[in-house]
Amino acid sequence: MNNSVTNSARLLGAALRALLALTLVTGVGYPLLVTGVAQAAFHDKANGSETRADGRVVGSSLIGQQGYSLAYFQSRPANGLGTNSVNTQYKLILSGATNLSADSKKLIASIEEAKAKVVKDNSTADYRVLPSQVPADAVTSSGSGLDPDISPAYAELQVHRVAERNHLPVGTVDKLVQDHTEGRTLGFIGEPRVNVLELNIALRELVEGR
Repeated sequence: MNNSVTNSARLLGAALRALLALTLVTGVGYPLLVTGVAQAAFHDKANGSETRADGRVVGSSLIGQQGYSLAYFQSRPANGLGTNSVNTQYKLILSGATNLSADSKKLIASIEEAKAKVVKDNSTADYRVLPSQVPADAVTSSGSGLDPDISPAYAELQVHRVAERNHLPVGTVDKLVQDHTEGRTLGFIGEPRVNVLELNIALRELVEGR
């Protein structure tokens, strides 16, 4: 009987020591090591790819923002899995697509409505946007609903409107878009893109610096 109790106590003690050791290694040591390496080698990415302006964080280069006035470049539509009244930048509850099929009447109607709005918003006194000029990313949300980038074609479509509302030469705004157009990753992955947040920060600096 005594041997049984002694053996049980010894096994329990060993199990507790193993639990404590593994907790320290995997729950404290490993996370601290990974965090330290990330902060030292990938500081920007480890902190969420923060984008700063005027000395403060204004967003992340990985997450788009909604609610820009028409004096700025617009992001892709953010149609996702639900809405909320808390986040002032995004109405989505969850990251995700609409899950509507390509022949969905609801999806087709929303695209036609979005296309008409893009044509109306971006047509100016001396520049008329045609429906055929509207690229797909101007009227559809991404798979996540949070895409921070737009296509160069959509950015170019907005140049005349942005120039007019900010009293800037069209060529100046067009050059701003060209300067913020990124090519394919490694030259062959993905498509050329323009980060809307970074482009709008540059636009504001340009306007305020006149």
